[in-house]
Amino acid sequence: MEAEQIIRLIETVSASSLSEFEYQEGDVRLVLKAEKQVVTAVPAAAAPAAVPASIEETAVVDDGTLIKSPLVGTFYSAPSEDAQAFVQAGDTVKKGQVIGIIETMKLMNEIECDRDGVIAEILIENEQVVEYGQPLFRIG
Repeated sequence: MEAEQIIRLIETVSASSLSEFEYQEGDVRLVLKAEKQVVTAVPAAAAPAAVPASIEETAVVDDGTLIKSPLVGTFYSAPSEDAQAFVQAGDTVKKGQVIGIIETMKLMNEIECDRDGVIAEILIENEQVVEYGQPLFRIG
């Protein structure tokens, strides 16, 4: 297996919901394991707790909650080119509401808000390439 094929395999497994993948060819064995954690927003008096990975990852900050990219891919602020953006700064959002899409390897992954709040800031432009853990939104 060539390096390029291994990289594509790693990207594919990372973008999937698999937690473990094993491949063997002759005397070469490749094992990929994903250990993802999400830090959820909690009251200031309590410490953040690790929970199983979900579609969004959040981090507590002084002036709101950051919603970070759970994947590497291309961010889309609307469901199609001619449609309105899912959210704009100042919009009130509910837990579970779709606030964006990240395309990874031709798969569209909806980004859902993990709590009720107001979009304080949109930190990403439409069709911008995003990295894992990159802040996308600040929820107040």
